[in-house]
Amino acid sequence: MTWVLASILLPLLGAAVVAGMKKNDRLATLTALVVSLLTFLLVIPMWASYSPAGDRIQQKSSMDWIPNFGIHISFGIDGIALVMIAVIGLLVPIVVGALGLTDKLPAGRSAGGFLSLILVQEALTIAVFAATDVFLFYVLFEIMLIPMYFLIGGYGGANRQYAAVKFFLYSFLGGLIMLASAIGAYSLASDELGKGTFDWETLVTVVRDAPLGTQIWLFIGFFLAFAIKAPLVPFHTWLPDAAGQAPIGVAVLLVGVLDKVGTFGFLRYCLPMFPEASKELAPWVLVLAVAGVLYGSILAAGQRDMKRFIAYVSIAHFGFIALGIFTFNEQAMVGSVSYMLNHSLATGMLIVVVGLIVMRGGSTRISDYGGMAKVTPLLGGMLLIAGLSTLSLPGTNSFISEFLVLLGSFVDYPVYTIIATVGMVLAAAYVLWLYQRVMQGPVRGDALIGAGGGPGTAMAPELGATKAIKDLGGREIAILAPMVVLIIALGFYPKPVLDTITPSVQATMSSLQGGK
Repeated sequence: MTWVLASILLPLLGAAVVAGMKKNDRLATLTALVVSLLTFLLVIPMWASYSPAGDRIQQKSSMDWIPNFGIHISFGIDGIALVMIAVIGLLVPIVVGALGLTDKLPAGRSAGGFLSLILVQEALTIAVFAATDVFLFYVLFEIMLIPMYFLIGGYGGANRQYAAVKFFLYSFLGGLIMLASAIGAYSLASDELGKGTFDWETLVTVVRDAPLGTQIWLFIGFFLAFAIKAPLVPFHTWLPDAAGQAPIGVAVLLVGVLDKVGTFGFLRYCLPMFPEASKELAPWVLVLAVAGVLYGSILAAGQRDMKRFIAYVSIAHFGFIALGIFTFNEQAMVGSVSYMLNHSLATGMLIVVVGLIVMRGGSTRISDYGGMAKVTPLLGGMLLIAGLSTLSLPGTNSFISEFLVLLGSFVDYPVYTIIATVGMVLAAAYVLWLYQRVMQGPVRGDALIGAGGGPGTAMAPELGATKAIKDLGGREIAILAPMVVLIIALGFYPKPVLDTITPSVQATMSSLQGGK
């Protein structure tokens, strides 16, 4: 059994165990935390045994599933998939550990049910990144919607049902369109080889030689599915609703990991399988990417809700990622892949910090806060760190990603790059605006001002007693510490990540240029 397969099976087994612990929330939480930590530990030997100089797809495992149609249950990883699996392994223990600190479960809901869905989501997401059979990828792409649908619809906010249905229908429709293109690729392989197959490596060698018109139609099917998942403007409208209504832990996985399936799909499927169509349609995709940067930035600056603010910030960031991918420049593409990792860390931390703020104040509205750093200075510092990483300040992890994207894309698309750079300026404005409104100035807002003091009450000299709001505790610091360390460490020393993903990016570039 490979490390990849073990990292898929372990959380599935853990989910089955945790699901039966509906009467003991504490035991369910502890068990889920142990399972998620063990899954993360599996990433260490997985990373250690991966050779950047080796084959493109490594740690393979395969078994027949539907042999009459050439369908297999096949898994393997390249450097890009490895990095994303590592992010999943890191974020899930944080989500599990934060349960109770950032979210209160609805009445009648158990931690066992919630956490079993989280572990199933983890297993399916790892499997999506590791799948090397196109039909298997499609099946996992659709099935992974189910636990997320129940996590949003069963545990989210007041409009959770609307948000869950919208999320599901958007992604499910995109998956069906992708299935049509996958069947088309299967037919091309059948005509060329005498038998059909969904093996990714085989399809790459066959489909990329198809006529341009055929490639374009097949490309569109895959692209639409991934553009919805990413999400790119104008396919993005499900994200603000889903992220705004999802519990904090679920929002971390939704915005930090699941969205990356879309940009991963561009790199794994669209570019290698349909190189000529990718080149032909790239200018149109770049228009969408730049539009997403500006649109997401402007809408973020106008948000009144902190969770929706993060959703629009992510839309802007995904525009940067798409820009780097479809300029077909190695530097820019490496920047995009590292951006996928660094966005997960920065946004994941930002969502968790917002959750800690909301649990203290009881509101997601920005206007309900002010001067909170005077009451909770440690929490204010954590929001500042997450915000600075989000705006790509030099010395934080996101800077090198954004710098590589802009440096590489400027070579062939200077106009698009200059326009996208405006998004960097807007990012500084909207992130600092959020921090200033929530944390700076006099203590104010309905979320903080109370009628009197009491045990644990913080005193603000400007306005007297506030509500009983405490600063970060030991458990909360332990949850945020790994992300702080990685944000700073990767800001000063990104080499391990860049060395891991660069060979996979070079292989993708080779596929675009007609190599193997």
